[in-house]
Amino acid sequence: MGEFLNDWGLSIPTFLPIIGAAVMLLIPKDREQLHKLIALATTVAVAAFGLLLLVQFIDNDNYGALNFVVDKGWIDVIDSRYIMGVDGISLPLMLLTMLIVPLCVIYSWNHFPEPHNPKAFLMLLLILETGMIGTFAAQDLILFFVFFEVVLLPMYFMIGVWGGENRRYAAIKFFLFTLFGSALMLVSFLALYFLADASTFDMRLLPEAAAGIAKSSQVWVFGGMFLGFGIKVPMFPFHTWLPDAHTEAPTVGSVILAAVLLKLGTYGFVRIAIPILPEAAAEWAPFIGLLVVIGIIYGALGCLAQRDLKRLVAFSSVAHMGFVMLGIATLTDFGINAAVFGMVAHGLITGMLFFLAGSVKERYHTLDMSRLGGLLVQAPRMGWILGFCAMASLGLPGLAGFWGEFPAILASYNPAEVLAEETFRSYMVIAALGTVLAAGYLLWMLQKTAFGTPREEFANDPHVHDATASEYLAWAPLLILILVLGVYPQLLFGATDPAVVNSLSECLDSSTSDACFDAAAGK
Repeated sequence: MGEFLNDWGLSIPTFLPIIGAAVMLLIPKDREQLHKLIALATTVAVAAFGLLLLVQFIDNDNYGALNFVVDKGWIDVIDSRYIMGVDGISLPLMLLTMLIVPLCVIYSWNHFPEPHNPKAFLMLLLILETGMIGTFAAQDLILFFVFFEVVLLPMYFMIGVWGGENRRYAAIKFFLFTLFGSALMLVSFLALYFLADASTFDMRLLPEAAAGIAKSSQVWVFGGMFLGFGIKVPMFPFHTWLPDAHTEAPTVGSVILAAVLLKLGTYGFVRIAIPILPEAAAEWAPFIGLLVVIGIIYGALGCLAQRDLKRLVAFSSVAHMGFVMLGIATLTDFGINAAVFGMVAHGLITGMLFFLAGSVKERYHTLDMSRLGGLLVQAPRMGWILGFCAMASLGLPGLAGFWGEFPAILASYNPAEVLAEETFRSYMVIAALGTVLAAGYLLWMLQKTAFGTPREEFANDPHVHDATASEYLAWAPLLILILVLGVYPQLLFGATDPAVVNSLSECLDSSTSDACFDAAAGK
C-alpha cells in the first residue's frame, strides 16, 4: 500500500472528481438521484483516500518533508514538470477540502438553488474540488498556476447562474479581480524562471536558485505575487469583491469560497512567496502588516454596519483572514504556524456560519436581521448551533478560533529580527482591538437573530422548523472539529510546525527562520 500511495497517492484524489464529473456528463439531466449519488460517492471516495494518506503520513512521521512525491515529465518545451507532494503545511488544507466538499453535497441533497439543475451544479462542485486539491499538492509553479485557475470558472458560473438578485454583477467582479491578480502572479512566476540561477519552475529548487536574484528585482517579483495572492485572500483594499460574491452566491458556493478558496491566497504566501523570496518578503512585511491591521479594523466596522446576515459573515472573513496574514507577515515559524491553524479554523467556523445563513434564508426567505429574531424559540437547536459558531468565531478559548487569532497576535510581539519590533508591536495592539470589535458584531448578530420572540410575520409560519437530518449530517463533522481543535490544538500544530520550520530554514539553507531572514538582509 505504501508504494501505491507514493506513486498514485496524490494523483488519484486530485483527478477522481474530474472523472466523476465526466461520468455525470454522460447521464441524462433528469436522473437527479443518480447524479446526487455519483457526486456523493466520488467525494466520499476522495475523502477516504485522504484518510489513507493521513494514516500513511503519520506512519512516516516526517511532517517537515514532502511525502508521496511524484515527479514526471509534462511540458518539456517550457521546462515544466508534473510535480506533486504534500507536507505538514499542505496536508491540513487538503484534508479540509476533502471534508468540506462531501458535506456540501450532503447539504445540497434537499437544498438545490434555483434554477433547479443538480447535474450542472454538482459537476461544477467536483471540478472545484480538483482545482483546490491540486493547488495544495502542486510543487511546480506552472502546475500550481493551472490548478489555481481551474477554480475560477466553476465558481464564476456557480455565482452567476445560481446566485441572488445581483448575481451577474458579483460574478463578473469576482472573475475580473481574480483574473487580474492571476495575470500578475503568472508574470512573477515567469520572472523567477528567467532571473533564477537555474531556469526551473520546480518549487523545491527555487529557494536556492533564486538566492542570486538582485534584491531590487526580488522586490518587484514579490510585488506581483503579493497582488495575485492578496486579491485571493482577500486583503484590504482588494477585498471589495468578497462581500458581493458571498452575498449573491448560493449557500454551497459561499461555504466553498470561505472554507477553501480564500486559503489559496494565504497558502501561496506560505508555500511560494516567502520561502523563495525572503529578502523581498522582509521588505514587504511592514507594508503587508499595515494593510492587514487596517483590514482587521475595517472588516469589523463593516460588520457592525451590516443588516444582511450573510454580508456580515462575509465582512467578518476580511477581518479573520487579516489575522492569518498578520501571522504570515511576522516571518517567524510561530507566526506562520498560527496562520496555517487560522486558515483551518476559519474554514471550519465560517463555512459553518454560511451553512447556517443558508438554512435561515430557506426558512425565513430573508437575511435581513431587522426582520429576524426568535430563532431559539422556533428552531432551538439551530439557534444554539449559531451561538456556538459565533463564540468560536469571536475567539473564545477552548474553540478553534482562539488558536487562529491569539498566536498570530502573540507572534507580532516578537517578529523576525530583520523587522522593526516597535512597528509590529503597534500592529499587535491594533489587532487586539479587532478582537474586541469581533465580539461586538458577533454578539449583536446573535442577539438580532436568535434571541427575542419571532416577528409577527413568521410567528406561525410552517416553513420555520429546526435542523433536518441532512443538515445535521453536513454540520456535525465541522462542529466536532471546532471543539476538538480548540481543546487540543497540538493535533494540528504538531503537523504544521516541522514543515513550517523546514520551509523557512531551507530558503537560504539556514538552521532557523530568523537566521534565514537575517542572512537575506545581510545581517
